[in-house]
Amino acid sequence: MPPGVPLSRTRAQRFDDLVLDAVEHLEERWSDQLVGVEFAVEDVPPAGSDATSDDDPVPLGRVVPAAGREPARVVVYRRPVEARGSEPQALADLVHDVVVEQVAALLGMDPDVVDPPYDDET
Repeated sequence: MPPGVPLSRTRAQRFDDLVLDAVEHLEERWSDQLVGVEFAVEDVPPAGSDATSDDDPVPLGRVVPAAGREPARVVVYRRPVEARGSEPQALADLVHDVVVEQVAALLGMDPDVVDPPYDDET
């Protein structure tokens, strides 16, 4: 692309950026606890996923605990999250909330402890 012309980013790339922004925000406070934790985006949850709840039959994310040499992973499911966040700011807020909730589950804490503004934003 010529200089000065913005590159087109795909919806998936923009979503990845939202997840990275949320992770960077949390790493400012929890860097020691998040060392070695992998963050990933997958399009949809695997079939038969057990991360569902009565309120929401399709999970928005999940935590995969560390096992052996495999590090802990926080996974955000792009398509279910996008289906619930129609406006750009609503999508960014939802991505942030999902990442906070999954990190809270990983650390065994409440989301409002992991990200104190979390309770004010939801």
